[in-house]
Formats: sequence, structure tokens, C-alpha cells
Amino acid sequence: MNNFEQLKKIILSHKSFLLTTHVNPDADAIGSQLAFYEILRKLGKTVYTVNHSSTPYFLKFLDPKNVIEKFDEKKHSKLFEEVDVVILLDLNQSKRIAHMENYFLKFHGVKICIDHHQDTENIFDCVIGDTSYSATGEIIYDFIKSTNIVELNYRLALQLYTAIMTDTGSFRFERTSPKIHLIAAELLKLGVNPTKIYDEVYDQSHFSKIKLLGETLNTITLDSTKQIAFMIVTHDALRRTGAEEADVDGFVNYCLSIKGVKIGILFYELKDGVKISFRSKGNIPVNKLAAEFGGGGHLNASGTRLFNTTIQDNIDKVVKAAQNYL
Repeated sequence: MNNFEQLKKIILSHKSFLLTTHVNPDADAIGSQLAFYEILRKLGKTVYTVNHSSTPYFLKFLDPKNVIEKFDEKKHSKLFEEVDVVILLDLNQSKRIAHMENYFLKFHGVKICIDHHQDTENIFDCVIGDTSYSATGEIIYDFIKSTNIVELNYRLALQLYTAIMTDTGSFRFERTSPKIHLIAAELLKLGVNPTKIYDEVYDQSHFSKIKLLGETLNTITLDSTKQIAFMIVTHDALRRTGAEEADVDGFVNYCLSIKGVKIGILFYELKDGVKISFRSKGNIPVNKLAAEFGGGGHLNASGTRLFNTTIQDNIDKVVKAAQNYL
């Protein structure tokens, strides 16, 4: 839904805003959040940016002033009683803001969702975007251009380019349209350096991440059809390598680099359960596969979290379920 004028009206008629995004945020989440922060600050609004998770180290270049804070219940819960508007970016289900969810659901002000995923929860006063968008960053770009609410500058271009570049898989996923390339071209004209951004996001990994990747690649297994590959990341592997959860982002894509594999699955051990990431090629709807296990996402990229269970308890049934989508 591109109700941009409604969003503009809400922004101009309110004074204080709280911006947040999903747990373990990626570049589209952080870039979109910071871009919206820039918009609101340009308009003289009071803006708070608070996330359940810390910003991954490879995305901190987007936030040199450290405006994004990690949620502290004693410090930040009161914000839900003070601000006029709360905006969720790059997610459409309140459970994905974890410990902030209860405060959000009790919030009496304006609730806004800016997102491009499926199955939006029916709890928002205003929903912006839909699944036709490649990234939440693209939605915000369209909002700026459609309403002229602010003028694009380098800071906005940096955030939006990073959001779009990463969520399109460096412009190789199916939603990489001619329009996306035109947007990228305009952002580059504003001074964005694509080589530097790619380097910051993908080529400045901690040594621990590379060590963890090596161990994880060693766990790759093919199912009986040879069309499904899965890999495992355990707490013990993180401990041995000194890596962190954010380092695992993108690992599952290596499954799809195997010839003949159409579905890739990553099982990540949580303290109280399992996080599962799904990836697919073509029209295989892993969002529906994820939904079978209480999750969701995009056609080719989805995930879920299962609690009070183990990886070994789920491998066989998840792979068997995945085989039904081949």
C-alpha cells in the first residue's frame, strides 16, 4: 500500500517519534531506520531510535553518531508513554521486536508499519509498502520522491543504497528491476561509493566469522533428492571461533551455490531453541515452508524460530517438509 500522503500528514502533524526494527537487524533494517531518522530530523522532529538487538559491527559505518540505542527496559520503556508515533521498519509482526512487543501493543499513539514482507499483522494504523518492493529502503525512496517531504542528500543516499543493495543480493535477486538500477544511479550521483559500501558490508569481516564459516561449510549435507542442502551452526562452534550471531548472516546462501540444489536451510542453535533460515531458487515458496513452522518471509528467503526444542529434533521433519516443495 502506497499511502504516502497519509504518512506525510501523520509526520507533519506529530512531534515525537520512536523508530525500531526487527531482532538481529540486517542492512535493509538499519539503513531504512537511519534514513527515516534523517527525514524526521530534517523536519525538526524529536526522534528516538531503539532496537532490541545491537547493530552488527559491519553496519556501524552507517551510524557514525551512534544514534541507534539498544533496548534497555528501565531506560526506554517510558518512551512508549511519551512519543506520539511508533514506526516499525522492515517488519510487520510485533513479535519480531521481542522484549519491546508488550510496550508496543499497549502503545496508545499512532502505530505505523513500513515494510515489504507478506502477512502484515492487523495492528497498525497505517501500513506503507507491499511485497512488490525489493527492500524497505526502496519504499522510503519512493516516499521521499512522491511527497517531496525532504530533499535527497548524501546521508540519505548512503542509507538507502546500502539497504537496497543488500536486500537485492547486490542487484542479482529476482526483484532487481530496471527501476532499481535507476534508483541506484540517482543515489550514486549524490556521492555514494558502491565499492566502499560493498567493502564495508561484506569484506570487513572479523577473523572469527571466517573461522565459523569454515566450520559451518563442513556441516553441509545433501538430502536424498540432492536438491536440498542444509547446514548447522551450534553454540559450541560460536564459542570455539569467538563469532557472534550476526556473523551467520548470509551463510545459508552457500547451500544454493551447490549444483542442483534448489532449497538451502540453515539450522542455528539458540539458548532456548532453534532459528531456521530458508532460501530457494526459482518459484519455490519457502515462505510457505517457513509458515508450516510458524515463520514467514519472502518467496525465496524466509525463516522461523522454534522454542524449547533442538536442532536434531527438527532436521528430519524440516527437510521432509521441504521435499514437498520441490
